[in-house]
Amino acid sequence: MTDSHRIFATADIGESLNLLRQRGYEVEVYPQPEAPPKSLVIAKAKSGIVGLITTLRDQIDAEVFEAGKGTLKAVAQIAVGFDNINRADANRYKIPFTNTADVLTEATAEFAFFMMGALARKLWTAEHLTRNNDWGFWHPSLPFLGDEVTGKNVAIIGTGRIGQAMIRKCAGFDMNILCYSVGDLDHKYVNAIQEVNNLRHQLGIAAAKSWIKYTTFEDALGEADFVSLHVPLLKESEGPNPTYHLMNERTLRMMKPTGFLINTSRGPIVDELALSKALKENWIAGAALDVYEKEPLPSDSPLRDPAIEDRCRLYPHFASAGRVTRLSTDPAKGMAGRTVQGLLDILEQNYGGDITKMPYVVNKEAFSN
Repeated sequence: MTDSHRIFATADIGESLNLLRQRGYEVEVYPQPEAPPKSLVIAKAKSGIVGLITTLRDQIDAEVFEAGKGTLKAVAQIAVGFDNINRADANRYKIPFTNTADVLTEATAEFAFFMMGALARKLWTAEHLTRNNDWGFWHPSLPFLGDEVTGKNVAIIGTGRIGQAMIRKCAGFDMNILCYSVGDLDHKYVNAIQEVNNLRHQLGIAAAKSWIKYTTFEDALGEADFVSLHVPLLKESEGPNPTYHLMNERTLRMMKPTGFLINTSRGPIVDELALSKALKENWIAGAALDVYEKEPLPSDSPLRDPAIEDRCRLYPHFASAGRVTRLSTDPAKGMAGRTVQGLLDILEQNYGGDITKMPYVVNKEAFSN
């Protein structure tokens, strides 16, 4: 086996790696569950690999690209996000990198909806009550009540693929939907959802006619019983509509005292110190998070404060963790399959070798004329 066929994966992504081996590639996989040290990734790049399979845990920048100069042809990321990959460095070294958008859309939206329901109906608190043998009687309102999801107002902050999938699920529960987008407004989609809502009411499937509309960010926060975040992470230097710490002390105070916050997008979109304060001082009723400013969540995070544990659900970046979504070898269904296909497109010069036509390549701008 020559160096021109060597690939290094920083995590085991399952059977999809065998698709590479069947095509003659030598695939080495980092064997530990933790991310490999960056020094090892650099060493592998320097050793002459042509492909690198990465996760959000791996910092891929000029050091890695310089180490792989002349041999490294592609980086394939098993994630939608690519905050860990320095796009400017990749472009300067002319290294295309891919991601796995689309295939985890439904799984992520589904999990966001489940988080919302679990938070509102106090499932964690209720199970602890039962398991700790503290359930000694049945009472109509004691020891606590949760909040229904059906018929409530939900703010979808970001109406891209995952935001729209979340809208579909909320519409099925007869929720009124407030939409806000930092980019283009998809009025066609919103109008279609309203038509379905109207029809369900006309046919007697829904008792009340629910509504959906685009609105301002401030109005969305102020009117919503639930706020679900589905925006990309954009820092001040990355555009006119930054989302870094979009939810901060000022914006959290805009929410209802009975409102709940759900985040499955990117951790730094929420100022965690401000959120902890908001929960302690009861500016909002609760929060459920699957992503964090630093991952794994540090042991000293203010979100771990026992004083707010009954109102703050914490999950381990788990939203896309469905069996098919994560590991299917089919690039139309699985992140692993799409990661491998994106890598093969580059290495085997599919699409006539035109990187700008390869569907899973992110940084196409580096290869356009």
